[in-house]
Amino acid sequence: MSERPDVLRLDAVDVHYGGVQAVRGLTVSVAAGEVVTLLGGNGAGKTSTLSAISGLVRPSAGRITFEGQDITRAKPHEIVGRGLIHVPEGRRVFSRLSVHENLQLGGYLVRNAAELATRLDHVFAMLPRLAELRGQAAGSLSGGEQQMVAIGRALMAEPRLLVLDEPSMGLAPGMVATVMRLIQDIRDQGTAVLLVEQNTRAAMRVADRGYVLETGTCVAEGTVGELAGDPRVAEAYLGTAQPSPAGK
Repeated sequence: MSERPDVLRLDAVDVHYGGVQAVRGLTVSVAAGEVVTLLGGNGAGKTSTLSAISGLVRPSAGRITFEGQDITRAKPHEIVGRGLIHVPEGRRVFSRLSVHENLQLGGYLVRNAAELATRLDHVFAMLPRLAELRGQAAGSLSGGEQQMVAIGRALMAEPRLLVLDEPSMGLAPGMVATVMRLIQDIRDQGTAVLLVEQNTRAAMRVADRGYVLETGTCVAEGTVGELAGDPRVAEAYLGTAQPSPAGK
């Protein structure tokens, strides 16, 4: 376990959709300044876990705390206001608005114009391609560029925890590498990251720790080196029974 303080903690969380249980007794933590990944196949409960964290669904049991405060029953806008920002699967940019306008919407809680401009400058410094595209409609961009807009929009809120759901989905390999480098940069600047990613190898290259979910239950957890050295995890998710530990 990390000696750094937990930014996020789930304790024995259950999530139900009607009579279907999607998450079972899940305990997960994300410490300050680290990337934690949730791994698992379709139906493993990863997105349901993120939805519970963000207040989009209410856990049927268990407790979720963010920076020491109970958010189990908090509303989504309250959670955003605390600094927990969720970038959902599928990017969901405002296609008719410009890149600049999309980013401004990410800072909707900022009332000071000078502060908003400072945040825009910071995002453009991290994502210079967006500065080049700032006047273009977001819907006209490539999938990878739209993902940059979605992440940049989240960064406008200056999150203390950034939750990313499948950020590499549908992207070309070169753009996947770009997204993963960005995640590392975000972590290096002090923002904790919780990452759900089907591309297990890419996720384990950038993560510090991980949890493996199957049918809503955690079946393995540890550092990425420990997970890569677990034959069950390696065979199921890395395609080899004896992988080398993931590099950082």
